[in-house]
Amino acid sequence: MSHKQILVVFGSLMLGLLLASLDNTIVSTAIRTIIGDIGGQNGLARMPWVTTAYVLASTAATPIYGKLSDLFGRKPLYMTAIVLFLTGSALSGLSQNLNELIAFRALQGLGAGGILGLTFAIVGDVVPPRERGKYQGLFGGVFMLAMVAGPLLGGIFTEHNSIIGITGWRWVFYVNLPIGIIALFVISAVLHLPKRRVKATIDYIGATLVVAGVVCLLLAAQMGGQQYAWGSPVIIGLAIVGVVVLVGFVLWEIRTPEPILPMRLFRGDVFRVSSIMGFLIGMVMMGAMMYIPFYFQVVNGDSPTKAGLRMLPMMVGLLTTSISSGRLISRTGRYRFFPIAGIAVTTIGLGLMTTMDENTTFFTGALFMFIVGLGLGATMQVLILAVQNAVEMKDMGVATTSSTFFRSLGQTFGAAVMGAILTNQLTSHLKTNAGPSPAMAPVREHGMAILQSEGAMSKLPQPVQHVLIHSFTQALSTVFLFGAALSLIAWFASWFLKEHKLRSMAPSGAAKQGSPDVEAPALAH
Repeated sequence: MSHKQILVVFGSLMLGLLLASLDNTIVSTAIRTIIGDIGGQNGLARMPWVTTAYVLASTAATPIYGKLSDLFGRKPLYMTAIVLFLTGSALSGLSQNLNELIAFRALQGLGAGGILGLTFAIVGDVVPPRERGKYQGLFGGVFMLAMVAGPLLGGIFTEHNSIIGITGWRWVFYVNLPIGIIALFVISAVLHLPKRRVKATIDYIGATLVVAGVVCLLLAAQMGGQQYAWGSPVIIGLAIVGVVVLVGFVLWEIRTPEPILPMRLFRGDVFRVSSIMGFLIGMVMMGAMMYIPFYFQVVNGDSPTKAGLRMLPMMVGLLTTSISSGRLISRTGRYRFFPIAGIAVTTIGLGLMTTMDENTTFFTGALFMFIVGLGLGATMQVLILAVQNAVEMKDMGVATTSSTFFRSLGQTFGAAVMGAILTNQLTSHLKTNAGPSPAMAPVREHGMAILQSEGAMSKLPQPVQHVLIHSFTQALSTVFLFGAALSLIAWFASWFLKEHKLRSMAPSGAAKQGSPDVEAPALAH
């Protein structure tokens, strides 16, 4: 394919990727308003599930889309995923309570799993690894746009009580509808991909086992220390059931002829190491991205829009290294250096962010976020590139979706585990910092509810506000410290990532040579 043709195809993929990426970031600045409106008494404790439901459904759906795309082709599955996503978006906007929102966010996630997984599978189909780096910055640009535009749009919508007679925050979900319609039109018109005639069966048992196991572990992480003590029979039981079910999943995948996650992929060093790194980086990304806007809203009293703008330094850093690393990889054919250096920089940045409190200046916070962005930008896309280059052509789709699966799985656990850490630490610090003083009764009795409400904080005396904010920054520091520890583990793992020569032919090249099983990609004229 020519450079111009590839850009047209990538343009349609970028619209789809923007759709899925925007939804996570646009919710980040709106979540406090949403929780205050429909969250109820325990809204803050359940806040991570608004994100977790989305990412969990996306995680479970991703490898299934990989199998279905082998049966019916990538394009129809890609468009189906967008339709599911738009349906979930419309219903999320109609939610009347947090339970409904969480359920509809899960439906959104089912669509997002196809969009995120198939996007990179399609890229692997049409562009050889050696040339892929030149286009990698384009996807970094999409993430950059989503991360900047998302919080800004989320802030703009939530700052208006009503827009055209509809509650402002509901437009956080409705805005997806016109973007999605445009994406569907463009993809239908210009995207023509290889039609694979592969006989395969869907591993429904494997999908059920992995979802059940992950949900049990997530529930244990989410409810531990909150609804139930960590040593309670409920939490221990959930953890044991989760582990047993996941072991059963592995045993089933070894025996079934068409596994949802082929265990033979783990024989390859690159896939094995990249999966571990992707899982850990997914956890780190979720912790860093989900709570930074919340920090600015609580500590500085920023509006959602302003909190979104303060994320700009991280996005600039991410885009800078995403583009530059992609070009250097295409020029040199070497990729191993970038995740090693990127994760090291991310670890340093998160370590610095543990020092952020109510006295941190804007410049200092911006510098720390910029450093984290630099590290993530050099790491995110390179891992998928390494996996696609290391596997055989016939495994391109399943390897790509499996790699995306582990990163999504990390994001799912990251949202639940870091949410549990924040809640547990915040509860402890509120109790300790408030002390027995009668003046601090609001902190002891309603501290969590006050922090999740935008208007309640400003009505309290200054000493009470100080205790609330200080307790929050102490708890958030622990979250960042945990993220830095995960990032450090990922850095140690990165040294085991082997480097293979980047291929110069895309899988679709076989079609051009007359392969009977694959039709060459084409563009509508």
